[in-house]
Amino acid sequence: MRNRRGRDDGYSLLELVFAAGVTMALAAAALPVLRLSVSRVRALGAARYVGTRLQQARWEAVKRSAHVGFRFDPTLGNRFAMYVDGNGDGLRTADILAGTDAMLGAPERLQDHYPGVRFGVLDGVVAVESGETLWSSSDPIRLGSTDILSFGPLGTATSGTLYLHGEDGEQYAVRILGGTGRVRVFRFRLATGEWISP
Repeated sequence: MRNRRGRDDGYSLLELVFAAGVTMALAAAALPVLRLSVSRVRALGAARYVGTRLQQARWEAVKRSAHVGFRFDPTLGNRFAMYVDGNGDGLRTADILAGTDAMLGAPERLQDHYPGVRFGVLDGVVAVESGETLWSSSDPIRLGSTDILSFGPLGTATSGTLYLHGEDGEQYAVRILGGTGRVRVFRFRLATGEWISP
Protein backbone atom coordinates (compact mmCIF):
# COMPACT_ATOMS: atom_id res chain seq x y z
CA MET A 1 0.00 0.00 0.00
CA ARG A 2 1.37 3.38 -0.93
CA ASN A 3 0.87 6.61 0.93
CA ARG A 4 0.24 9.98 -0.71
CA ARG A 5 3.93 10.62 -1.35
CA GLY A 6 4.45 7.34 -3.16
CA ARG A 7 6.43 5.42 -0.47
CA ASP A 8 5.63 1.93 0.90
CA ASP A 9 4.40 1.62 4.49
CA GLY A 10 6.09 -0.95 6.77
CA TYR A 11 9.48 -2.67 6.75
CA SER A 12 11.14 -5.07 4.38
CA LEU A 13 11.98 -8.63 5.44
CA LEU A 14 15.69 -7.75 5.40
CA GLU A 15 15.13 -4.86 7.81
CA LEU A 16 13.12 -7.08 10.18
CA VAL A 17 15.80 -9.80 10.17
CA PHE A 18 18.52 -7.21 10.85
CA ALA A 19 16.53 -5.68 13.76
CA ALA A 20 15.88 -9.13 15.24
CA GLY A 21 19.58 -10.00 14.97
CA VAL A 22 20.64 -6.80 16.74
CA THR A 23 18.05 -7.40 19.48
CA MET A 24 19.28 -10.98 20.02
CA ALA A 25 22.92 -9.87 20.17
CA LEU A 26 22.13 -7.21 22.78
CA ALA A 27 20.08 -9.68 24.82
CA ALA A 28 22.91 -12.24 24.72
CA ALA A 29 25.39 -9.60 25.90
CA ALA A 30 23.09 -8.50 28.75
CA LEU A 31 22.25 -12.01 30.00
CA PRO A 32 25.44 -12.59 32.10
CA VAL A 33 25.06 -9.15 33.71
CA LEU A 34 21.39 -9.85 34.46
CA ARG A 35 22.24 -13.25 35.95
CA LEU A 36 24.92 -11.65 38.14
CA SER A 37 22.46 -8.99 39.32
CA VAL A 38 19.83 -11.61 40.21
CA SER A 39 22.41 -13.60 42.19
CA ARG A 40 23.48 -10.48 44.11
CA VAL A 41 19.90 -9.54 44.90
CA ARG A 42 19.25 -13.07 46.17
CA ALA A 43 22.33 -13.01 48.44
CA LEU A 44 21.42 -9.63 49.91
CA GLY A 45 17.81 -10.73 50.30
CA ALA A 46 18.93 -13.88 52.11
CA ALA A 47 21.14 -11.92 54.52
CA ARG A 48 18.30 -9.54 55.32
CA TYR A 49 15.89 -12.45 55.68
CA VAL A 50 18.17 -14.14 58.23
CA GLY A 51 18.47 -10.84 60.12
CA THR A 52 14.68 -10.48 60.18
CA ARG A 53 14.21 -14.06 61.43
CA LEU A 54 16.68 -13.38 64.23
CA GLN A 55 14.76 -10.27 65.26
CA GLN A 56 11.56 -12.34 65.29
CA ALA A 57 13.22 -14.79 67.68
CA ARG A 58 14.26 -11.89 69.90
CA TRP A 59 10.67 -10.59 70.10
CA GLU A 60 9.42 -14.13 70.81
CA ALA A 61 11.88 -14.39 73.72
CA VAL A 62 10.67 -11.10 75.20
CA LYS A 63 7.01 -11.98 74.62
CA ARG A 64 7.31 -15.49 76.14
CA SER A 65 9.77 -14.49 78.90
CA ALA A 66 11.87 -17.48 77.87
CA HIS A 67 14.98 -18.17 75.83
CA VAL A 68 14.16 -18.44 72.12
CA GLY A 69 16.66 -18.94 69.35
CA PHE A 70 17.89 -20.89 66.38
CA ARG A 71 19.87 -24.08 66.01
CA PHE A 72 21.91 -24.12 62.81
CA ASP A 73 22.90 -27.41 61.22
CA PRO A 74 25.22 -26.83 58.23
CA THR A 75 25.72 -30.60 57.84
CA LEU A 76 22.03 -31.05 56.93
CA GLY A 77 21.89 -28.76 53.92
CA ASN A 78 22.22 -25.51 55.86
CA ARG A 79 19.06 -26.22 57.82
CA PHE A 80 18.02 -24.03 60.75
CA ALA A 81 15.03 -24.00 63.06
CA MET A 82 13.62 -21.86 65.87
CA TYR A 83 13.27 -23.33 69.38
CA VAL A 84 11.91 -22.21 72.75
CA ASP A 85 13.40 -23.21 76.10
CA GLY A 86 11.10 -25.71 77.81
CA ASN A 87 12.71 -26.15 81.24
CA GLY A 88 14.23 -22.79 82.16
CA ASP A 89 17.89 -23.68 81.62
CA GLY A 90 18.32 -21.97 78.23
CA LEU A 91 18.52 -23.61 74.81
CA ARG A 92 20.68 -26.72 74.87
CA THR A 93 21.42 -29.32 72.22
CA ALA A 94 20.57 -32.18 74.59
CA ASP A 95 17.19 -30.60 75.42
CA ILE A 96 16.46 -30.00 71.72
CA LEU A 97 17.26 -33.63 70.86
CA ALA A 98 15.16 -34.85 73.81
CA GLY A 99 12.22 -32.63 72.77
CA THR A 100 12.29 -30.57 75.99
CA ASP A 101 13.13 -27.41 74.03
CA ALA A 102 10.30 -27.35 71.49
CA MET A 103 10.61 -26.33 67.85
CA LEU A 104 8.59 -23.29 66.80
CA GLY A 105 7.56 -23.78 63.19
CA ALA A 106 9.20 -25.96 60.57
CA PRO A 107 12.94 -26.17 59.82
CA GLU A 108 14.13 -23.91 57.01
CA ARG A 109 16.92 -23.89 54.44
CA LEU A 110 18.23 -20.74 52.76
CA GLN A 111 18.22 -22.50 49.38
CA ASP A 112 14.45 -23.01 49.63
CA HIS A 113 13.85 -19.25 49.85
CA TYR A 114 16.90 -18.00 47.94
CA PRO A 115 18.26 -20.49 45.37
CA GLY A 116 22.05 -20.47 45.12
CA VAL A 117 22.59 -18.88 48.53
CA ARG A 118 24.04 -20.86 51.43
CA PHE A 119 25.78 -20.45 54.74
CA GLY A 120 29.48 -20.45 53.92
CA VAL A 121 32.70 -18.47 53.71
CA LEU A 122 34.63 -17.54 50.57
CA ASP A 123 38.42 -17.85 50.51
CA GLY A 124 40.26 -14.75 51.72
CA VAL A 125 37.37 -13.08 53.52
CA VAL A 126 38.37 -11.18 56.66
CA ALA A 127 36.29 -12.08 59.73
CA VAL A 128 34.02 -9.17 60.64
CA GLU A 129 34.36 -9.93 64.36
CA SER A 130 38.12 -10.57 64.68
CA GLY A 131 39.92 -9.47 61.52
CA GLU A 132 41.42 -12.93 60.92
CA THR A 133 41.50 -14.32 57.39
CA LEU A 134 38.87 -16.99 56.71
CA TRP A 135 38.79 -19.77 54.12
CA SER A 136 36.07 -21.86 52.52
CA SER A 137 36.80 -24.57 55.11
CA SER A 138 36.03 -22.14 57.98
CA ASP A 139 32.87 -22.61 60.01
CA PRO A 140 30.26 -20.12 58.71
CA ILE A 141 28.28 -20.33 61.95
CA ARG A 142 30.53 -18.54 64.44
CA LEU A 143 28.67 -18.61 67.75
CA GLY A 144 31.43 -19.86 70.00
CA SER A 145 31.54 -23.61 70.59
CA THR A 146 27.90 -24.21 69.65
CA ASP A 147 25.59 -23.80 66.65
CA ILE A 148 22.79 -22.35 68.77
CA LEU A 149 21.96 -18.64 68.76
CA SER A 150 19.81 -17.76 71.76
CA PHE A 151 17.89 -14.63 72.74
CA GLY A 152 17.02 -14.09 76.40
CA PRO A 153 13.82 -12.71 77.96
CA LEU A 154 15.46 -9.28 78.34
CA GLY A 155 16.37 -9.08 74.64
CA THR A 156 20.04 -9.96 75.06
CA ALA A 157 21.60 -12.57 72.80
CA THR A 158 24.46 -14.89 72.06
CA SER A 159 27.17 -12.87 70.33
CA GLY A 160 28.35 -14.14 66.99
CA THR A 161 28.33 -13.99 63.22
CA LEU A 162 26.59 -15.97 60.49
CA TYR A 163 28.36 -15.94 57.11
CA LEU A 164 26.53 -16.57 53.85
CA HIS A 165 27.23 -16.09 50.17
CA GLY A 166 25.64 -16.43 46.76
CA GLU A 167 26.81 -17.96 43.50
CA ASP A 168 28.39 -14.73 42.25
CA GLY A 169 30.99 -14.44 45.03
CA GLU A 170 29.15 -11.85 47.14
CA GLN A 171 29.95 -12.50 50.82
CA TYR A 172 27.58 -11.32 53.55
CA ALA A 173 27.71 -11.50 57.33
CA VAL A 174 24.85 -11.24 59.82
CA ARG A 175 26.38 -9.97 63.07
CA ILE A 176 24.63 -10.36 66.43
CA LEU A 177 25.69 -8.14 69.35
CA GLY A 178 25.09 -9.98 72.61
CA GLY A 179 24.51 -7.16 75.09
CA THR A 180 21.85 -5.42 73.05
CA GLY A 181 20.60 -8.26 70.84
CA ARG A 182 21.08 -5.95 67.88
CA VAL A 183 21.41 -7.60 64.46
CA ARG A 184 23.40 -6.01 61.61
CA VAL A 185 24.01 -7.09 58.02
CA PHE A 186 27.35 -6.46 56.28
CA ARG A 187 28.73 -7.05 52.78
CA PHE A 188 32.39 -7.81 52.19
CA ARG A 189 34.06 -5.54 49.61
CA LEU A 190 36.73 -7.76 48.05
CA ALA A 191 38.56 -4.87 46.35
CA THR A 192 39.31 -3.10 49.65
CA GLY A 193 39.06 -6.02 52.09
CA GLU A 194 36.51 -4.25 54.29
CA TRP A 195 32.98 -4.83 55.49
CA ILE A 196 30.33 -2.26 54.59
CA SER A 197 26.62 -1.84 55.16
CA PRO A 198 24.79 -2.96 52.01
